[in-house]
Amino acid sequence: MKIKKGVSLIDQHDKNFMYGGKFGGNFIPETLKKPIDDLTKLFSKLRREKKFLSERDYHFQTYVGAPTPFIKLENLTDRLGGAQIYAKVVSEANGGAHKIYNATVHCLIAKRAGKKFIVGDTGAGYAGKMLSMAAKKFGLKCKIFMGAKDIKRQRPNVEAMKKNGAEVVPVTTGSQTLVDAVSECMRYWVSNCDLVHNCIGSTVGPNIFIKICAWSTAQISRELMIQVKDEFGKIPKKLKLINCVGGGSSAAGFWNEFMNTNAEFIGVEAGGPKNSKLHAAPLTNGSKIGILHGAAQYVIQDKEGQIGSTESISAGLDYPGISPLHCFLKDAKRARYTSASDEDALKAYELVSKLENISPSLEPSHAFAEAIRLAPKLKSSEVIIVNSCGDSLKDKDIIKQRLGSYIR
Repeated sequence: MKIKKGVSLIDQHDKNFMYGGKFGGNFIPETLKKPIDDLTKLFSKLRREKKFLSERDYHFQTYVGAPTPFIKLENLTDRLGGAQIYAKVVSEANGGAHKIYNATVHCLIAKRAGKKFIVGDTGAGYAGKMLSMAAKKFGLKCKIFMGAKDIKRQRPNVEAMKKNGAEVVPVTTGSQTLVDAVSECMRYWVSNCDLVHNCIGSTVGPNIFIKICAWSTAQISRELMIQVKDEFGKIPKKLKLINCVGGGSSAAGFWNEFMNTNAEFIGVEAGGPKNSKLHAAPLTNGSKIGILHGAAQYVIQDKEGQIGSTESISAGLDYPGISPLHCFLKDAKRARYTSASDEDALKAYELVSKLENISPSLEPSHAFAEAIRLAPKLKSSEVIIVNSCGDSLKDKDIIKQRLGSYIR
């Protein structure tokens, strides 16, 4: 499996929308074929239209707050020794996470398509919060599907969605987490696709949703490429870009512009509790290929091939599948993937928040855990950059319960 040179990450697929001939595709019911085809044609036009690109850039700058900061973590670097550690602080974007890029672009597309309603799914609540924010800004009515378990553990974001005027629909089927929220959202869209635009919150689902999301979050690496060259004069010879991976949207955006460089991509999945056999790390644990939410991917399955149970302290990573883009990058050996446990993520959150003026959510805390493990083993000439893609505010209740205090 090879990476096509000079071709963007989202366009690495074949005519059947399969990445590497194995991952992705459009495994959808007949009723969705026309709306998927229509959206695919519309996005293909808009991504090359100067007016639309100008609108996107304007809102990214004036509404999202681009560019987000790029900082050296001096205290963490001094504490650990070894590699120089930096962070791309995407959590400084409007709303506190990278999900605002995808939400903004989807609302712009919905407006162009003449839709007045937008629907979305959410796990950690960030995709839902950002979609509710963007929908309010662009005058769209908004409905968010969220697992009942996640509603309880991500209360601050649920309150924000409702404050922005969105209807939050509790999903009580299955594990009551992100995987079920995506399923229910897709079912709703099947029945209402003539009037409603669907915004899938990550790089999962039928091909067009993967492409729109990754195209939107690529803003992260566009900024980072400029910031890295400003900081070092060039791209460092030994550069590691570390990102948490659940659905995979922030990592796809973080790595996109560095595809044709020698930068090493490291994705960190949710390893779950140390005392549990459950996890949310299909790439790390040798899961088999299956179909989930309309796409072929590595997915956690039981002995009968049904979607398996997952467990993670991080609602945003608690998903049994993984973006076809990451399956492709893994098999092409362009990225490597590992996992961090709940406990490792909590320790990383605590250390980073105490030493630095950032407070990462439990999702990027998994990536910081890997950076903390790696840095002392490397030379001072080597550089690690972590995507701090979310703010910890949404996790304050969990953190207080597990650590006894919350560091903002």
